[in-house]
Amino acid sequence: MTTNEPSEKTEDRSLNNHAALKTSIANGDVREVKTRLKGHSLNKLEKGYLIDLARLSGNSEIEEVIKSTPES
Repeated sequence: MTTNEPSEKTEDRSLNNHAALKTSIANGDVREVKTRLKGHSLNKLEKGYLIDLARLSGNSEIEEVIKSTPES
């Protein structure tokens, strides 16, 4: 059974955005990473994970974009 509560939809969108963000980092798409992070904040754990992912992909520009994103 599926509910249509607003909080559930928001959580689904958030998870989808996070998955798309990880894909953009892995693909080295700086523009897409900037777009997905614009106006958002990251918690400390999530930010650290994304920075590590950017380092693993070898993209220092994406790493700086993530580092400049505010923490929540």
